[in-house]
Amino acid sequence: MGWARSLASVTLVATLLGLGLANIALRATWNEVDDGVFWVVGPSGVTAGDIAPHGPADDAGIRRGDVLLAIGLEPVERPNDVVRALHRSEPGRRLRYTVLRLNAREAHEIALVPLARGNTALYYVLAAVGIFTLIVAAAVRYRRPGDEATLHFFWLCLAFFGAFTFSFNGRLDRLDWVFYWADAVSILLLPPLFLHFTLVFPERPRSWVRSSTGRALLPVLYAPAAIAGLARIVAVARAPTNPLFFTNLVGLLDRFDLLYLAACLSAGLLVLVRAFGRVRSITARRQLRWIVWGTALGAMPFAIGYAVPWAFGFTPSLPMELSAIPLSVVPLAFASAIVRYRLMDVEIIFKRVVVWAIAVAAIVGLYTVLLKVATGGFLESGEGQRWVIGVLATLVVILLASPVKNAIQATLDRAFYRDRYDYRKALVGVARDLNADLDLDRLGERLVTRVMETLVVDRMVLFLADEATGDFAPLRLSGFAMSPPELARRSGVGGRLEAGHVVALDDPLAARRFSEDEIEFWRDWGLFYFVPCVSKEGTIAVLALGRHESAEPLTSEDMTLLAAVAGQAATALENGRLYRQLRTKAGELDRLREFSENILQSLDDGLVVVDQNGRIRWWNRAIEHLYGVASASAVGRQLSDVFDTRFVEAVTAALRDSPDGATLYRVPLVSHRAPDDRLLLNVSVVPLRQHRDGALETTGSVLILEDISMRVQLEEQLQVSEKMASIGLLAAGVAHEVNTPLTGIASFTQMLMEGADPEDPRTRLLEKIERQTFRAAKIVNGLLNLSRQGSAAGADRGAVDLNAVVNDVLTLLEHQLQTGKVKIRRDQASQALVVDGVEHKLQQVFLNLFLNARDAMPRGGWLSIATRIESSQAVVEVADTGSGIPSEHLARIYDPFFTTKSIGQGTGLGLSIAYGIVREHDGSIHVESSVGQGTRFTLRLPLSQSFGQHREKRA
Repeated sequence: MGWARSLASVTLVATLLGLGLANIALRATWNEVDDGVFWVVGPSGVTAGDIAPHGPADDAGIRRGDVLLAIGLEPVERPNDVVRALHRSEPGRRLRYTVLRLNAREAHEIALVPLARGNTALYYVLAAVGIFTLIVAAAVRYRRPGDEATLHFFWLCLAFFGAFTFSFNGRLDRLDWVFYWADAVSILLLPPLFLHFTLVFPERPRSWVRSSTGRALLPVLYAPAAIAGLARIVAVARAPTNPLFFTNLVGLLDRFDLLYLAACLSAGLLVLVRAFGRVRSITARRQLRWIVWGTALGAMPFAIGYAVPWAFGFTPSLPMELSAIPLSVVPLAFASAIVRYRLMDVEIIFKRVVVWAIAVAAIVGLYTVLLKVATGGFLESGEGQRWVIGVLATLVVILLASPVKNAIQATLDRAFYRDRYDYRKALVGVARDLNADLDLDRLGERLVTRVMETLVVDRMVLFLADEATGDFAPLRLSGFAMSPPELARRSGVGGRLEAGHVVALDDPLAARRFSEDEIEFWRDWGLFYFVPCVSKEGTIAVLALGRHESAEPLTSEDMTLLAAVAGQAATALENGRLYRQLRTKAGELDRLREFSENILQSLDDGLVVVDQNGRIRWWNRAIEHLYGVASASAVGRQLSDVFDTRFVEAVTAALRDSPDGATLYRVPLVSHRAPDDRLLLNVSVVPLRQHRDGALETTGSVLILEDISMRVQLEEQLQVSEKMASIGLLAAGVAHEVNTPLTGIASFTQMLMEGADPEDPRTRLLEKIERQTFRAAKIVNGLLNLSRQGSAAGADRGAVDLNAVVNDVLTLLEHQLQTGKVKIRRDQASQALVVDGVEHKLQQVFLNLFLNARDAMPRGGWLSIATRIESSQAVVEVADTGSGIPSEHLARIYDPFFTTKSIGQGTGLGLSIAYGIVREHDGSIHVESSVGQGTRFTLRLPLSQSFGQHREKRA
C-alpha cells in the first residue's frame, strides 16, 4: 500500500505540473481578441445578451437583442461560430457583423481588441511561485511520508499551486475550462485548508479542534467554500440563457473568494499567535515563530493591499497586484517548520537554484562570447567553417563548465556562510586527515573542536563504543559543566544509531519513534542531534550535538556535512581504537617481560643463559656482583671468553653427559675482581626449551650459579668452633683433675715452710715449689676461663675514643663503600669523645649501622657521620640518603630476626645486637626515617668520668 500511495502522489504531482506548464505555454502563445458582446442563444438565433460599455460592439452600434446573422460571409448559427471567427482573427482587425434588428438587416464593422487578461508578467511570477510550491510540497511529503501533517500540508500546497498557476485564457475549449475550474476550486479550497492547518499544526493535544465537538465543527470551515462553489456552478450553467445573471454573480463570487481568503489568512494568523503564546515547548515555539512570521509577511500584504480593496470595488493597481507575490512565503514557512523548523533549508534550496541559474547563464554567455570572438576575429570570410567554430566553442565550454560552476558555488557559499566558510572547508580537510593521528584522545579533541567551530554549536559530545559493555561512553566533550551519562546501545536512541540512522530529536517523527522520557532526558542535557560513525564493525562512535549558539536547530546541509565527517571519523576512530588495543597489548607484554626480568634479576643466585653455540644471551645482576663482570660486557660473548677454562670444561661436560640437566657441586672459579679471590659454586645446568610446531625444541642452556664460598667458610669455622669447644671441655676436665694435686702440693709445701729455717737451702727449694704451684694454678684457671660461656665485658671495659672507633670502621669498610658508590661526609668533634666501654663491641655497633646505610643506597648516595658533646654525653649521628624505613616498620627494627631485606641479604640481628650493646653501655639509640628521603640514627653514650674530670681541669 505504501508504494501505491507514493505512485499516486507522483502521478498527481506530474499531472498537475504538466497542466501548469501547459497553462503557462498557452498564456504565452495565445492572443485572444474580444468584440465586447456576450452572445447567447435566443428564440431568433444567436442574440446579443450583454454588451460591454464603451467596448468595440458598443462603439460600432450593436445593441442588446440584436440577432447575429453572419460574420463576414460566414453565417452564424451558434455562439461557438462566433468564438471560431474570433480565434481566426487578431487584434486591430475589423470584422463585418450582419445583424437583424426590428426585422431589418444592418451591417456593422467592429474593430477587435485584445481580451483583457490582467498583468501577464505578474502571472508568470505567480505561476513560477506556484510550481516551486508544488515541488516543495512533493519534497516535504517525500521526506515525511508517515507524518499526517505533511499530507495536510501537501493539499494546502496544491491549493496554492492551483491558485497561482491556473488561469482562464478565453479559448473556451475543454482544456481552457479545466484551467478555469482548477483555478476556481483552488481559490475556494485555499482559505479553509489554511485555517484548518493552523488549527492542527503544530500538534497541540489540548486544542479544541482535537475534541469531539471540534471535529464535528470542522465541516463548518468548508461550508462557505462549498456554497460559493455551488453558486459558481449555477452561474456557469445559466450563462447561455441569462448572461447578465452570469456576469453579475461571477463578479460577486470573485470578490467573495478573495475576501474569504483574506479573512481565513487573518484568522489563521491569530490562531498561530495565540498558540505561540500558550505553547511551552522550545521546539514548538521555534516552529511557530517561523510559521507566524512567514504567515504575517505573506498574508498581511495581500489581504490589506489587494484582497480587501478589490473586494470593495477598487480597481487593482500594479502595487496591489504585486502584493500577491509574498503569499509564496506562507507555504515556504510551513514547509520549513515541518522539515527543519526554520527557513534555512529553503534558503539552501534557493541557493542551489541560484547557483545553477547563474552557472547556466555564465556558460551560455561564455559560449556566445567565444562564438562571436572566433567568428569575428579569426574567420570572418570562412562562413562555411562556422560549424568547426561551434564544435570548438562547445568543447571549450564543456571543459570550463565544471570550474565555472564550482567557482560560483564557492562564491555563494562564502557569501552565505561568511566567517564559517573557511571552517566548513577546513572541517572536510580535517576529516580526511584524521587517519594521520592514531591517538584517540588527540583525535577526539581535534574532531570536537573543529565541529564546534564550524557549526557554532553550544555543546558536543563524542561517544565511543565501550568494548566490554557495548554502550557508548563519552570520550571527549565540550560545553558541559559535568560529563553526560553513557548512551545505552539497547535504548531507543542507541538502537536507532546502531542501525546507522541519524537521530534528530527536533524531528516531529522522533516523538513517535522514541519514548517521551528518553527524548526529554537528552533534551535536558542539551543534546538534540546524534550522528553515528559507522565502520565495518558497525557503529563505533556517535557525534552528539546541541543547537547553534543562537539556539537555532541545525540545517539539513549541516547534517549532511556531519554525516560526511562521521564517515571519515569512523575509520579514524576504528584505527585509533585498534592502535590503542595494540598499544595496550604491547604494554602488557612489556610489563610481563619486565616482571619476568625483575624476577630473574632479583635472584640471589647468578643466572646465565647461553644459546646452542655457547654465546651468552642473559646475565643477571647477581652474577655481576658475584663475578665482577657487567651484563653489557658479557652478553653476546662466548662462554669460554668470560669464564676460565676449568669452569667452562666442567659445564661443557655436564651438558654433554646430562642433556636433561645436572648439578655440579663445589666448582672452583677465579673471580674476575681479583685473581686471589677464589669462589666455590654449586652450578645447575638446565636445558632451555620452547614449543615449535607442536614439539619441544632445545634452543640453549640455563646456568644457575650458587655462591657457597661463605657457607663453606662458615662450615669450616663451625668445625673449628666445635673443635675449640671440645678442647675447652677437655681443658676444663684436665683443669679439675690437675687442680686437686696442685692444691695438695701447695698445702704441703706451705706446711713444710712454716717451721723451716729461712737460711736453710731446702727452704728456698720449698719457695720455688710454691711459686711453680701458683703458676700452674693460674694456667689451670686460664683453661677454666676458656671453657666458661658468658661475657667478660666487665674485665675488658676501658676508655674508648668514639672518633677513633668510627674512623677505624670507616677504614675497614672503605672498599665496600666505594664499590657501592657511597660518598662519606664527616662532621666530627675536634676533641676526643672518650667513653667507658668495650672497643670491639662499639666497633660492631657502627659496623652494623654503616652496612645498613650502604644496603639502603643500592645506587649510591651520601653517608653522613657527625659527632659532638652535649652536656655529659657523647652524641654520634649516622645518616644516609637511602630508601628509608616505612613508618609501620619503625617500631620493630630492633626486634631479633626482623628484616625487610630479601632472603640471603640479612638475618635481622644487626640492629638487635647494636641495640643490646648500646644499652649494655648505658646509652640510648634513636631513629628518624622518611620513605624515599633516608634514615638518621642518633647514639648517646655517657662520657668517661676520667674524661669529664680532665675537661674540668682544663676549664
